[in-house]
Formats: sequence, structure tokens, C-alpha cells
Amino acid sequence: MTEPGTAVEPEEAPGPGTATGPATGRPGPTGRPGAPVSPEAVDDPEAVGNPGTSDDTRTGDNPRTGDNPRTGDGPAAVIETRGLTKRYRGGQLAVDGLDLSVPAGSVFGFLGPNGSGKTTTIRMLMGLITPTAGTARLLGHPVPDAARTVLPQVGALIEGPALYGFLSGRDNLLRYDSADPTADPRTRRARVGQALERVGLAAAAGKKARAYSLGMKQRLGLAAALLQPRRLLVLDEPTNGLDPQGMREIRALVRELAAEGTTVFLSSHLLDEIEQVCTHAAVMARGRLVVQGPVAELAAGTRGRLTVTTPDPGDAARVLEELGVTGVTADGDRVSAEAPPGDVELADLSAALVHAGVRLRSFGVERASLEDAFVALTGEGFDVAG
Repeated sequence: MTEPGTAVEPEEAPGPGTATGPATGRPGPTGRPGAPVSPEAVDDPEAVGNPGTSDDTRTGDNPRTGDNPRTGDGPAAVIETRGLTKRYRGGQLAVDGLDLSVPAGSVFGFLGPNGSGKTTTIRMLMGLITPTAGTARLLGHPVPDAARTVLPQVGALIEGPALYGFLSGRDNLLRYDSADPTADPRTRRARVGQALERVGLAAAAGKKARAYSLGMKQRLGLAAALLQPRRLLVLDEPTNGLDPQGMREIRALVRELAAEGTTVFLSSHLLDEIEQVCTHAAVMARGRLVVQGPVAELAAGTRGRLTVTTPDPGDAARVLEELGVTGVTADGDRVSAEAPPGDVELADLSAALVHAGVRLRSFGVERASLEDAFVALTGEGFDVAG
């Protein structure tokens, strides 16, 4: 795990824990972005950084509006890439010509099988690695060129938080906030307390971070990203390590943040999580963007499955195949198949089954899920984020 504040080589893929709280570029003890910090050398978690405010990190009268700085005609894409490409040394093409557009105010799910280029894309957006070709803009500003201006408005939790195990959860957050030059030291402790309360860690705030479970560490990393109002949150597997109740709480928090005007960009290997919380999504496969758009439209564009529940599954499968229905499979008393074309009446299929002596308990077409759409688009099953 990379220690908080550790500098990252621009052309190498950093390990877990590379970014948390204010998205990359956070200052170390001297106020220089990414300056190395020795945990053992710091006794006071607040005695780091150069607290204060900086006029060059503010854009517009309302930093949460997302007005288009180029046209002034309303909300712009919060994240926008054009031809974004990353080829690693040795020739590996991780991201190939990515054109991505994340609407302001959305909860945007970033999906793809293992190795599809999602994490590489996030690293380029956060300035952790440089693209080989193409452009990226965050909040209307080019990155990495305008990173010092735009990243203070972005909260990030990428691949898991980097924590100081010998410090308490509260002191870790005090440390992070002290390293943010835009943070007001007069409100620091109050904001830390509010962030801990918001992620459900207030009761464990005094416990050493080394004693935290994986789920508690995830919560603390999310709290670090919430120390100040952010126009954009970038979350990589935010529910990793959480129990079902914790996952529900984080989903509720994401919805709450979106309702307040924050755009949330998250990757997840849990497709049902994306369906429950996201308004928009993009699907990556083999480094290329397959599709993007509103979640409801992605699922709607995929045909559902015909499902029949019957004590006569063998006869039902035979009759359906004789009627030209494709993709017929039987599992116990449940028979499923590809939904028939629109010119085929479901009532005719049902009547044919009954006429053949098949006893029906249920019959109908299930709405396609995001998982169905994902498999149809990529031809692959879903695996953990790559």
C-alpha cells in the first residue's frame, strides 16, 4: 500500500491505496503536491500541509453548478474524454480511444470485465498516470494540465484508502485535512466529526486504524473524500468489504450526495448495485468503450428472457424448440429461453404448451437486467474491476 502523500511515478501503475480524500496532488509537509511524508516523523496529525484558502482553486460563483466554462449555456459534462489512450511500456494497450461523457448531477457507473481498462482510465483522470494520446477534462478543465485548479474540487477513493495504522480514524482524517491547502483549519475538527458521522464511524473514531476491518477502512476512506463539499466524487469499489447493511448505507449515502448536487463516478463489480444506485453507466471491454447512457435505456435495449415454471420441464422445452424458440434451457421446474420476436404472440406460445399437455405454473417474459445487457454487449461474464 502506498503511504499517504507518496509521490507516484507518472508512467507506472500505482498500487492499492494510491488516492483517497482530496483527489491526488495533495500537499505534503512543505505544501508541495505529493511531497513524501514520513508517518513516524509526525506527532501532531494536524501539523502537516499549508492550511488556508487559495483563490486559484475556485471556479465561478457556485463551484457546484457545473456550468459550461466554454459556452456558458448550462450544465457541461463533468468528465469528458476524447480519444483517451494508454499504452504501457512493453506495448500493452490498456485504454484505446476512449470517448466518455459523464453528465453533471449523475451517479455514473463504470463497468467492465477484469482487465477492461477501468482502473487505468480512473488513474488518468486523477493525474496518477499520463495518457499516451487523447484528452481528458474534469469540471471543464483539462487534466493533468489544470490539476492544481480542479482536483481540490474532487474527492476520490481509488483501490482502497491509504491509512496510518498507528493513528486513530479521527487523527487520520485530521491529517488528510491538514494536507489540503483549501481546507479551513478553523472548521477542521467539526468537519471531521461530521464526515465520521456520515459514514457511520463516529463510535469508532478513536480506534487505531490498524484495528479497523476492511469495511471500516473503506468507510474511513470515503469520509476523507467528504471532508469538504466536492463537485465530483470518484469512487473505486466503494462497498468493497462491507456487509449487506453497510452496502445499503453507502448506497443511501451516494443517493444523498447526488441529491445535493454532487456528481458521483463509481466503478463496481456488483451489477445489482449499479442498477440500484446509478442513473447512467458505461461499459468497457478490452480497453474500448462498448456503450454508455442512462441505465434504464441500456437494459431496455436488451431482449428479456421467456420463463416458464412447470412440473413438466422436459415437455415444455421440447414444445418451445419445436415452435422455433431459441436458447431454451431447463433448470429444475424452470424453463427459460430467448424472448421471441415482437411478431410472435406470447398467448399463442402459452396455448401451444397447454395443448401439448404441459402444466403451467407461470409464464411470461422477464425484463432484461443490466447483467443481461452487459453479457449481450461484451460477450463476457462480469468479473472484478480491472
